[in-house]
Amino acid sequence: MVNPAIQNLYQSQKVFFHSGKTREIGFRIDALKKLQETIFAHEKDICAAVFADLHKEETDAYATEISGIYDEIKNAVSNIRDWAAREKVPTPGFLMPSKSYIYKEPFGVTLIIAPWNYPFQLLMMPLVGAIAAGNTAILKPSEWSSHTAAVIERIIHTAFPREYICVAQGGVEETRSLLELPVDYIFFTGSVPVGKEVMAAAARNLTPLTLELGGKSPAIVHESANLHTASKRISFGKFMNAGQTCIAPDYVLVHETVKDAFIAALIKSIQKFYGEDASAHPRYCRIISDRHFQRLMSLLDFSKMVYGGKTSAADRYIEPTILSPADWKDKIMQEEIFGPILPVIPYSSLDDIIDKINKRPKPLALYMFVNDKNIRKKIIRETSFGGGAVNNTIMHIVSHHLPFGGVGSSGLGCYHGKYSFDTFSHTKSILRSYNLTDAVDIAAPRGGKFMKFILKLAR
Repeated sequence: MVNPAIQNLYQSQKVFFHSGKTREIGFRIDALKKLQETIFAHEKDICAAVFADLHKEETDAYATEISGIYDEIKNAVSNIRDWAAREKVPTPGFLMPSKSYIYKEPFGVTLIIAPWNYPFQLLMMPLVGAIAAGNTAILKPSEWSSHTAAVIERIIHTAFPREYICVAQGGVEETRSLLELPVDYIFFTGSVPVGKEVMAAAARNLTPLTLELGGKSPAIVHESANLHTASKRISFGKFMNAGQTCIAPDYVLVHETVKDAFIAALIKSIQKFYGEDASAHPRYCRIISDRHFQRLMSLLDFSKMVYGGKTSAADRYIEPTILSPADWKDKIMQEEIFGPILPVIPYSSLDDIIDKINKRPKPLALYMFVNDKNIRKKIIRETSFGGGAVNNTIMHIVSHHLPFGGVGSSGLGCYHGKYSFDTFSHTKSILRSYNLTDAVDIAAPRGGKFMKFILKLAR
């Protein structure tokens, strides 16, 4: 049963969308600029809220939560007229004289559901696409990052009328109520289990959707890798946000001939960035909740710990931790870790680990550290994953020229830059014919000689 208040909100957005205001390009550009201005006015509040939720200091909060939104807005404002323009495409000869066009139209009322790990960015980034494409939006921030959710609500309701863009707060029941609405598009970012529930709910109304999920993203360290580069960039990608990043390296597959040297370099990289005591470092985050802390604690195997392991339940702190040699059958290898624990599995055969990766659910990301061109091509060609990087981790997400999304169980659809606009747009095909003649006349049942001639040409 849909909550009456939520139902009223949905109806008001439906009416506003059908007023036609959001279809005007000028209206969309003004809305994007208003969003940027309001975010700018609340930067300190956003950073303070993210710190309260995740213990993320101001520099990192700005870099990971705010700056990318500005870039996305700037890109959309500069290109929206081109993206939204009617596109003329070729017309087959047998349909002449006719013309073919593709129109880009908004879906209507959209529902955007965001997670807690990057609570501001992962709600605002798809919102930019929804606005640019001409939709209205109902935003559902995570209840786990409640401080950031409160700031988001203040920003949105300062900038926009509720019948255009609105924030709906609440927990699981409120989210389920939102999913019962016959909205026109759903954009969900979160875990695979919840993603399945969202897709099932969308199916009941045949609602199109995008799912940005996760999975166990491997990092492969080949024997040809530069170990200094590999250790530094894997450490950065894994332990930023205390490992609570959907595209963080979940585990490392390192060639057995360089395993010991790699682990030594990895420990050095961790200590160089976070010091001897990461709990005292201002840029080291905390686990979001007691429940997630206890889940991560259950994955720790102290018999395989080669670095880290210090924890504090009161502070929800888990030190950057390395487990080695990990095994494919270990408990920690059966689920996405989403925390600062890194299993390291040695390998001898590249074909063997490619086979093992391919037998698992397709990961959201894959990283390879390799200086052999043929090996690089082999890994890219023979494995399936959402996106990734060579000799780097996670940085592919910051480019609005690259689509970001998963494949298989790691997600459905993509966004960022023009891909966000495309995601929130329906492409409407139009064939414009004239009164002189067309294929209907050609196909008329009178002799059929010309029709036979056309079909012969088509072969």
